[in-house]
Amino acid sequence: MKKAKQVRLSGFGGQGVVLAGTILGHAAIRDGKWVAGSSSYGAQARGGYARSDVVIGDEQVVFPHVIEADILIALSQSAYDRYVKELARDGMVIFDEQQVSPKPLEGVKQVGIPATSAALKELNQKQAANIVILGALASITGIVSREGLIASISENVSSRFKEGNLKALDLGYRLGNQVPKVR
Repeated sequence: MKKAKQVRLSGFGGQGVVLAGTILGHAAIRDGKWVAGSSSYGAQARGGYARSDVVIGDEQVVFPHVIEADILIALSQSAYDRYVKELARDGMVIFDEQQVSPKPLEGVKQVGIPATSAALKELNQKQAANIVILGALASITGIVSREGLIASISENVSSRFKEGNLKALDLGYRLGNQVPKVR
């Protein structure tokens, strides 16, 4: 990784966007990367905007906010519409196919992942879509290692939810493996 990668995870409150950002950041630290991050969510805990910015680099990161996202994760249409304007040239959007209808964007790679529908179908747990899409992100881009994500889930998720989150991560990797790799 040459320059720092700016990743913005977005959705609405209750989708686990902040937790996914925390897990991503801790996985990058486990991988020996420098990480800075911030998160924000609207006045309404559930239903309002939620965003988690994670900046990952090989050298010290001096600013914890995303200026232009290299990668945008969109778990809701409103988040997609709000943050796609702040995408870097040649950026990438990974979106939840059930929740987002992307618009054509020149020079931007857009990848749909059936995160919510697969989480419901295979795990009977709609709330696992955040970890499914995180696994797909790692599989598609290689931004963090699978081992780093597994360790981060173990450190940041309650033990009673650990097994379900690890299954969601595996599901995300399977879905991501169906997409051509982008580094």
